[in-house]
Amino acid sequence: MLEELKEKSRVAGVKQTRRAILEGNVRRVFLAQDADTRVTRPIEALCGERGIPVEQVPTMKELGAACGIAVGSAAAAVFA
Repeated sequence: MLEELKEKSRVAGVKQTRRAILEGNVRRVFLAQDADTRVTRPIEALCGERGIPVEQVPTMKELGAACGIAVGSAAAAVFA
């Protein structure tokens, strides 16, 4: 599942993920399970409204690494 983040065009971070979802460019969203639910819950709800599949990743650090960034990330999205 994380291979998709490494190979495809993507965004990392809650703000960028939300923006991409609203623009209609997202095929799949990844959320870190250890992220604050106040941050991830609105993204998950938005995905539910728009029929975008959501994958859970164990840690923010793991999600950030899959996106090729040196810091953790609560959310990431792969473009359609």
